[in-house]
Amino acid sequence: MSTIHRTPHRAVTATALTVALLALTACGTGFDDGAAGDGPGGGPLDVLIAPSGDAEAASVKEAVRQWSTQSGTKATVRAAADMPQQLSQGFAAGNPPDVFYVSTDHFAGYAANGSLEPYGDQVDAAFYPTLVDSFTYEDTFYCAPKDFSTLALIVNDAAWEQAGLTPDDYPTTWEELRSVADRLTTDDRVGLTFGPEWQRVGGFMAQAGGHLVDSGGSADVDTPENAEALAFVQELLADGVAAYPADIGAGWGGEAFGTGAAAMTIEGNWITGSLANDYPDVEYTVVPLPEGPGGPGTLQFTNCWGVAADSGNKEAAVDLVRDLVSDDQQMMFAEDFGVMPSVESVADRWTAEFPGQAPFMAGADHAQGFPPVDGIADVIADFNAQLEGLAAGGDPQDVLSSVQSSLEAVAP
Repeated sequence: MSTIHRTPHRAVTATALTVALLALTACGTGFDDGAAGDGPGGGPLDVLIAPSGDAEAASVKEAVRQWSTQSGTKATVRAAADMPQQLSQGFAAGNPPDVFYVSTDHFAGYAANGSLEPYGDQVDAAFYPTLVDSFTYEDTFYCAPKDFSTLALIVNDAAWEQAGLTPDDYPTTWEELRSVADRLTTDDRVGLTFGPEWQRVGGFMAQAGGHLVDSGGSADVDTPENAEALAFVQELLADGVAAYPADIGAGWGGEAFGTGAAAMTIEGNWITGSLANDYPDVEYTVVPLPEGPGGPGTLQFTNCWGVAADSGNKEAAVDLVRDLVSDDQQMMFAEDFGVMPSVESVADRWTAEFPGQAPFMAGADHAQGFPPVDGIADVIADFNAQLEGLAAGGDPQDVLSSVQSSLEAVAP
């Protein structure tokens, strides 16, 4: 799947962050990239992806075709209908794809059961350290991050101006966020919206100085910092200056923002493509998320290029990955379907080409991602179910205590 972050809809984020995203809805069957032979290193490669749409599928297909032509190794690219299911079936049968997307919520499980080839140290690239952390299991860097996204604050320009606000009023603290959300709230529109899930609310936890696991990888959810974050979120909801998308007739924050049901939303850079396609007349500005009591904080979403431990041509598979994460190829992907490169070496190039999205890239310096913990997907799904209850007066402390217990079972 493409970066989990890129799936905005609540219907899939519980299995994501999948695919988060923020899981992505993949389509298609398969296509042969047309190289003439198997190449010197072994048999042909089977590449399984879960693209965000036709643009990503076409871009990856073309990148693999070019590598295949140059290397002499035949490669077939397929789009998954259900990536976790298809990978599980392939692993169980001993016949998995050679190269495939791996989401952060499933990574640790695949690493723990021996399904992944730990090739990370064979790729010489300037990956962001936090992305490397996301794909490091038991001190081993397994797989190369393919791209990533972070969360930022998206502001409706017209609503901002109508409320008498200027660029000087873009919020930099929680109190300023509360203030502008109040000014932007009308009878027909809420000031701020975000999804009822860790994949959005977790940004406030990071800004409070909280996290899911501590530096040693142990569960660390039930903390004063996280309690302060959830209390602040609940206050915004109770005061009516913020609302979950479903409570204002929308499926996700981008839809609520695009229809005008909300003047601001917290989303990742996948929203830019959605707004361009579905709400092209909405003018907006992307600004960094405000700092909380613990400083700046946001969340990151990523996938890696997995290589199967059972692949019959690991040498060619790793060589393909090296090509796919090269500076120029990652910039081509960014231009084709709007992702952020996973390598620091092209950050300036990307920001110069997409200046309006610079706050997303800036968030890389203080972003938190899914902890590489086997079983984290189920814990996050349970967390998300409980976060929905905050709007109805649920007790933040009860939520944190419950999730702490769940996470301790897999990350003691």
